[in-house]
Amino acid sequence: MKFPPFSAAKAHRPRPGKKAAGWLALAAAATLALGGCAPAGAAQDTLVVAIVANPQMKDAISLQDDFKAKHPNVNVKFVTLPENEARAKITASVATGGGEFDVVMISNYETEMWAANGWIENLQPLADATDGYDTGDFIPTIKDALSYQGDMYSVPFYGESSFLVYREDLFKEAGITMPAHPTWDEIGAIARQLNNPEDDFAGICLRGLAGWGEVMAPLDTVINTYGGQWFDSDWNAKLDSPEVKAAVTDYVDLLHDAGQPGAATSGYGDCITRYSQGKAAMWYDATAMVSSIEDPASSLVAGKSQYAPAPVEKTESAGWLYSWSLAIPTTTKHKDAAWDFISWMTNKDYIKLVGNKIGWERVPPGSRQSTYEIPEYAAVAEAYAKPTLDAMYSAKQATSMVNPVPYPGLQFVAIPEFQDLGTRVSQQVSAAIAGQKSVDDALKQAQQYAEPVAKSYQEGGK
Repeated sequence: MKFPPFSAAKAHRPRPGKKAAGWLALAAAATLALGGCAPAGAAQDTLVVAIVANPQMKDAISLQDDFKAKHPNVNVKFVTLPENEARAKITASVATGGGEFDVVMISNYETEMWAANGWIENLQPLADATDGYDTGDFIPTIKDALSYQGDMYSVPFYGESSFLVYREDLFKEAGITMPAHPTWDEIGAIARQLNNPEDDFAGICLRGLAGWGEVMAPLDTVINTYGGQWFDSDWNAKLDSPEVKAAVTDYVDLLHDAGQPGAATSGYGDCITRYSQGKAAMWYDATAMVSSIEDPASSLVAGKSQYAPAPVEKTESAGWLYSWSLAIPTTTKHKDAAWDFISWMTNKDYIKLVGNKIGWERVPPGSRQSTYEIPEYAAVAEAYAKPTLDAMYSAKQATSMVNPVPYPGLQFVAIPEFQDLGTRVSQQVSAAIAGQKSVDDALKQAQQYAEPVAKSYQEGGK
């Protein structure tokens, strides 16, 4: 199956329904490895909700009394797992029609493909029939990324791009000025200057944990801006190209020279903790980080940071576009109750509930435009509101990639095989970060993983 290259207008996206077999193979493997989650005979008024164990999701669990007061006949049971495990378990259930879950947390990677396969419900009619829900309020790039044939099939809990946070106070002490549009060479030099391993202080924190949604998320944006590709326009695998080698080498070297200890096992959650505890001068990652690092209740550096665009090399921009969103598997027997829960967790009132009950710093960012018009949020988000929105609106392949590619996605490749391929490639990269193999050897193996996938598309798909 050969897809046309991405254009500056609407992407010519793959027709995911023809690749259902790829998902089913992954799901079967995940099912064998992980097993089931919820009892098959759940009560009629019980929803089983599978979510990722990120701070914003934990906040939602803590606010369940509000949902219960509005929906007393609905009980909610949460299955909360780390990101890599959650992806595998949710995919296993939905792709095989397992029916364990009534609501699932997925992303813009899965949404369009799963919608085309008929695995998740069309939420547009439900949203349109819900007073005040207002899908037109969602940030346009996020709304489009969660839609299939013009309708939303998942709705965003939060949305994100990526940017660089840095300790403004430490930069002033060191006489360092952050460039308005930093390059990776400039960031590398600053990180090495501020690195102080004797005090357990890193010049920069970067993900190194294996996982296509862990280390590959930031690293893919580096590959993009260096001119690298997973596949070229003719579906040739390109993971051993000079551009990819340069990007991965610089990323690995930067972690070796100025990164956090144990970087190969360090993911998003670890970097939140490290930066929040004042153990890093910079961190390049998801814009959603602000809900944690600017929370004075849990962060020692709240109010001490500024934000810069994602570092670049050869492109105008380099961020990603991502959303943790909620969807309803078509296997649910509680569709209306599931929508009641989803609409509660993703509406405008929920944003205000978090602000008033937990703190405005903890509001899920990047989903609704109206969030940034709330005076209380605007006050606490002064340092990062504009950088967040700028990053999300500029997250486009046309400005973040050097060469055209046949797939949508910035920090992922939107084909079913990527969940397995990206994981295996990430394991090679993580091994290089750990010093267990060279970058050349890691990418040689990665290329061997990618070539059969490339061949399947060159030959017309499965």
